[in-house]
Amino acid sequence: MPRPHAPRTRVSTYLSDWMPLGDEPYARAGYYAGGYNAGYLTGVDKIAFPVDTKTVSSAVLSPARANAGGFANSGVAGYVAGGNSPDFSSIQKITFPADSTSIISATLTTAKNACFAMANSGVAGYVAGGYDSNYSATVDKITFPADTKTTLGTGLTTATINASPFADSGVAGYFAGGDASGTVTSSITKYTFSADTRSTLSATLSAAKLNLAGYANSGVAGYISGGGNPRVDTTDKIAFPADTKTTLSAVLTEAVSECKGMADTGVAGYIGAGTNTATANLDRVDKITFPSDTKSTLSATLTVSGGSKSAFADCGVF
Repeated sequence: MPRPHAPRTRVSTYLSDWMPLGDEPYARAGYYAGGYNAGYLTGVDKIAFPVDTKTVSSAVLSPARANAGGFANSGVAGYVAGGNSPDFSSIQKITFPADSTSIISATLTTAKNACFAMANSGVAGYVAGGYDSNYSATVDKITFPADTKTTLGTGLTTATINASPFADSGVAGYFAGGDASGTVTSSITKYTFSADTRSTLSATLSAAKLNLAGYANSGVAGYISGGGNPRVDTTDKIAFPADTKTTLSAVLTEAVSECKGMADTGVAGYIGAGTNTATANLDRVDKITFPSDTKSTLSATLTVSGGSKSAFADCGVF
């Protein structure tokens, strides 16, 4: 697919990797923010696409956040919503590409952690579920670019924490697995963006699990990697638009939970951080290259190991 370019003030359509005179390539990157390792974390790591080098972003989370929902309006900004240290309802915005930060005026309906988020890039982000003194079924919607909040009339089928989100931008968003009011599930909920209607896929995860990494090759497939109950090293793939499930032959470096996923759409997905079966904190990032779905491991590692980070990606405007 064509490489994304920096946002422009005039209408243009790119049909190939050729760039008109005067344009510069857009600096695409994925982000891992916050998390927990002997305390709540404020740092944000940045993985530059496609070279996969890591730098520490100038962005700093305030307050420190773990178990928050991460999503992005690609080419514009990333968001980290909710989380605990203790639980709060605020949403931090990281504006691309300078990584300047702000707290938006809109807040989640309740202060909560263990929520999960995905986005219809260019339109809105969705923050679902979580724990706010009880399991939550609420789905809040943050509409771009004004960053106003509404709450969907149709919430999750079951109040859920620690599910895996991914999206087919312009079509639908998905929430897979998680702890549904005390029962770990394999079900996958779908929200069709045109009207924010909810359905449940006939396809299910290969096992019931929570704290798993979700990401998507938009327009092609969504992926759900790792997860616990117990920890696994497998990746399920949901092919768009039929929403059929297969399981990749490639496996992660080891079984991992509390990992997070993001993707350079059209190129690769990334599964970072988490804990292994010995509950050791991990700083590793595995990579699933599209469309072959082969696995490699980045030489770059995250600055601070641990789980419960938030992840999102800036793939430019698409």
